[in-house]
Amino acid sequence: MGIDAWLTLLQAAQQVTTDFWLEALKRCGSAETLIAEAPRLLKGRDFGADARAKLEAPDKAKIDRWRAWLAGPDRALITFGSREYPKLLAEIPDAPLALWVEGRARELLAAPQLAIVGSRSPTADGREIAEQFARYLAERGLTITSGLATGIDGASHRGAIDALGSTVAVLGGGLDEIFPREHTRLAADITRRGLLVSEYAPGVEPQKLFFPQRNRIIAGLSLGTLVVEATRRSGSLITAGFALDYGREVFAIPGSIHNPLARGCHHLIRQGAKLVEEAGDILIELKPQLEAEGIDLAPSVSTDTHAEDSASLTKDPSYEKLLNALGFSPTPIAEISARTSLTTAEVSSMLLLLELEGLVEALPGGRYSRRGKKN
Repeated sequence: MGIDAWLTLLQAAQQVTTDFWLEALKRCGSAETLIAEAPRLLKGRDFGADARAKLEAPDKAKIDRWRAWLAGPDRALITFGSREYPKLLAEIPDAPLALWVEGRARELLAAPQLAIVGSRSPTADGREIAEQFARYLAERGLTITSGLATGIDGASHRGAIDALGSTVAVLGGGLDEIFPREHTRLAADITRRGLLVSEYAPGVEPQKLFFPQRNRIIAGLSLGTLVVEATRRSGSLITAGFALDYGREVFAIPGSIHNPLARGCHHLIRQGAKLVEEAGDILIELKPQLEAEGIDLAPSVSTDTHAEDSASLTKDPSYEKLLNALGFSPTPIAEISARTSLTTAEVSSMLLLLELEGLVEALPGGRYSRRGKKN
């Protein structure tokens, strides 16, 4: 029966919480046995009639559509208990029954992964940090996992791809329902360089309630989760919460006290997340697990793309004075002028050059702040 049993079971599972079916599958040992035992297992349960009806009379047209999707290149259904099912994900108490995948599944589901998550509307600095951290860590053998959302998620995927590394995107809908639409091209790039993953079957449209469930898979696949920028109510903190519950590492990048997108990270740090200033900090914390997987931790050249170009400016006493006066909090030009005794015209001209070198960031309201080192 094989795949037919699983496609039938997954139709019924759409009517009932995953926890019930997961426990039933563990007891029965296979999808075929579970279906045979379903009348007894479902007896007396509120949801039993609907689930039993799906098992006894599955939607054949839907199964045909799922089969047609699976016939495409590099696509598969990875079922719980199979050899291909990711070991770390199988350890979590609410593991998905199955994963629909497209891309390099055999290679990447077993690879050491780090989740990078954060705000959908990050600062330019936060976006750059996510991209550079992802690039740095992907170059060293980690697979970068995220949720394909706008902002930090997308930057993390792109950073890994730019490094010619690997990335996994976990979706909150079917793999033929890319969301957001603006990431359709990025999703196509990921299928070539990495892997798309979802517990939702083809044809299932993304829904708001699916995304917190998606986050548990991101955390469950990964050795640890890094939060770059997040408010206190960000979905990224849900991912971090799952990671903590699963006994995985949680990392957070601190920010300015004036930046509301730093408050979620500061909250996590107060709760015990590891404060991260450089990408190498993550490698140090994950060193035992990474060495066990044969990942090379040899140091390499810094990925700070502005280091050489900006050297001449930072050696100039006037520019050094301005940078020291500026700091990392948003500051108006008039205040910078007062601190440095430079005219506002001089300050504006110098800030423009520093911005071009990536050393400062222009913010709304005519304010500026320094950019920190990324790695």
